[in-house]
Amino acid sequence: MPENAAEVTAAGIARLAGVGRAAVSNWRRRHADFPKPVGGTETSPSFALADIERWLRDQGKLAEVPLRERVWQQVADHPAGAVGALVRVGCALLLVRERPTTWQELTAVADERMAELLPTALEQVLAARFGDTRADLFPTPPLPGTGAQPQTPSGLRPEPRASNAGGADLRLLRSVGELAAETGARQAFEFLLGRHLDANPRQYTLTPPGPAALMAALAGPAGTVLDPASGTGTLLRAVDRPAALYAQEADPDLAGLTALRLALHTDADVRAAGGDALRADAYPELTADAVLCHPPFNERNWGHEELAYDPRWEYGFPARTESELAWVQHALARLRPGGTAVLLMPPAAASRRSGRRIRAGLLRRGALRAVVALPAGAAPPYGIPLHLWVLRRPGATDRPSPELLLVDTASAEQTTAGQAAAGRDRFDWQAIHTAAIEAWLPFDRQGSVEENPGVSRAVPVIELLDDDVDLTPARHLPPPAAGGGTAELGAVRERLTETLRRTGELTPPPVGEAPAAGPVHWPTTTVGELARAGVLALHAGGSGTAPGGASVAVLTENDVLAGKPPSGGLPDGPDEEPVRVETGDVVVPVLGGGTVVRVIDEATSGAALGRNLQLLRPDPATLDPWFLAGFLRGSANQRQASSYASTATRLDVRRLQLPRLPLADQQRYGAHFRALAEFEEALRLAGRLGEQLVQGLYDGLTDGTVSA
Repeated sequence: MPENAAEVTAAGIARLAGVGRAAVSNWRRRHADFPKPVGGTETSPSFALADIERWLRDQGKLAEVPLRERVWQQVADHPAGAVGALVRVGCALLLVRERPTTWQELTAVADERMAELLPTALEQVLAARFGDTRADLFPTPPLPGTGAQPQTPSGLRPEPRASNAGGADLRLLRSVGELAAETGARQAFEFLLGRHLDANPRQYTLTPPGPAALMAALAGPAGTVLDPASGTGTLLRAVDRPAALYAQEADPDLAGLTALRLALHTDADVRAAGGDALRADAYPELTADAVLCHPPFNERNWGHEELAYDPRWEYGFPARTESELAWVQHALARLRPGGTAVLLMPPAAASRRSGRRIRAGLLRRGALRAVVALPAGAAPPYGIPLHLWVLRRPGATDRPSPELLLVDTASAEQTTAGQAAAGRDRFDWQAIHTAAIEAWLPFDRQGSVEENPGVSRAVPVIELLDDDVDLTPARHLPPPAAGGGTAELGAVRERLTETLRRTGELTPPPVGEAPAAGPVHWPTTTVGELARAGVLALHAGGSGTAPGGASVAVLTENDVLAGKPPSGGLPDGPDEEPVRVETGDVVVPVLGGGTVVRVIDEATSGAALGRNLQLLRPDPATLDPWFLAGFLRGSANQRQASSYASTATRLDVRRLQLPRLPLADQQRYGAHFRALAEFEEALRLAGRLGEQLVQGLYDGLTDGTVSA
């Protein structure tokens, strides 16, 4: 194999062929001609991408490797590492975006000539886009060369084995140019960066798009915006039509990726710097219109000792345990008078006793204007309901606001959705955004706002300046009437009564004994055999993006398990069409060892297929979908098709078995299975209504809205 040729892991092979990893393991065992490993380890081998492509195509399992997958494998297996490759890719894509004619001229020449000309072209475009800051982010263009390696930030320096990395660079950059021609330079970078972030979830703390958009909206129109803990640049990317964006990130490698991401996203002036903003502020003279920040939480080593006399602590010196309040004051110090800062904060920052003096100072000066509670799971860490703090730097003649706006969007989201969301992708962000903005805008204009029970209230500052200075919204917002009041509870009771009646009608009749003395032993086939025969098609969920910000509902694993409508959403990115479910499809969760199977109806048709779901699309002329779903759900069937790891159970759908029966017999069984599914749904609905009625009566009796 040529040196620096791209390699691919078993997971990458599965993604190329659209199958699960278990299928790849089976291919390795059953096919003597399957390519041999060329790297990796015994437990996680890697294979030559070209050999894998050839084998898959010969087996009829692959028509053509998508260009984006080919490029991603080149990034993942680059000698400089994925981060180093992404910096190279970003620089090249910036050249494609800013100077397309120059790029075309470079790619038209031979590799040797391209390697000579490319560094100069990149130096020019980096200088034009980042000014003097390019010297810190990209000391020399981190791109092809035949001599010494470029002095890039530490994480971007190629490993010693990459002495001939120039060839890998050129192959990668030519492929990236082709991808940019298909999707656009920005979309190509977003796709590759997104793949890297998905592959390393524990390495980065990401701010989801929903909170980022809400924070930018709360900050309002702004020309100059700073994020002193920018991460991957998501918050700055959410700003609408800025004039200048300033980013600082402790990880210098990530700062370089952020700079490139922002430069590809906007025509605004972009400045980015590496380093800890508390200890080594890159913009000490900046007076921004707005600051957006998702600071690191619960840091003890944030600089408490060396920063004791820092002039930024205008509202009090933060305790060692109050690193978040240090970030709050840093943000205020970098604002112009009247500028707005929005920070994503842990809920403990609103109530810890060690921070009460600083919170009191922020209230007395009128610097803290609003605290907005988000639902638990809206942003990492996902287990707690985070807060948004909206701050305004007071001017010399400004009078402190007599009230603080408190908003609980969890209550608004539950009111709109009918129940609490459970999971990261199950929020009605439109309802959350509306609740926060509709309370903030009039409060910001008038200094007060009409109370929305349980959702928002302007609380007099004097009420908050007690011994605790507790700013947690839920503790100052009276709850709305239980269940919407007695009228709503009456309606729930009527629905429950009707559902219970319906459940009685759907209860299966008494079960009679089968004519045979024991289990019937039909001739059987497997899902894998049916797929090879063309009787059904198999599709794995989890890939795809929402091009151009399009809204696409996603059927998630939780939706299938709970029998609920599609509740997820696709990430933004290049036009990568997801798998769409159709009426009559059968969807099976592959994790957890459960026995749930769902037949898609017209209401769900068109949704995208989510992660950890396998779709079976039967030919209705040969295979009845309800017959298929019913037999797939058998406990014994699922047990024999499951494999067990130390912490999880995984279902190999291809091993699930079906009896070989004529279509008429299939339809007879299918009718019974469909009736059981309707009965199950009625039971599920009765349970939800019963829980709602019981909790509503508890709440009504305890708050007095229901008489005893």
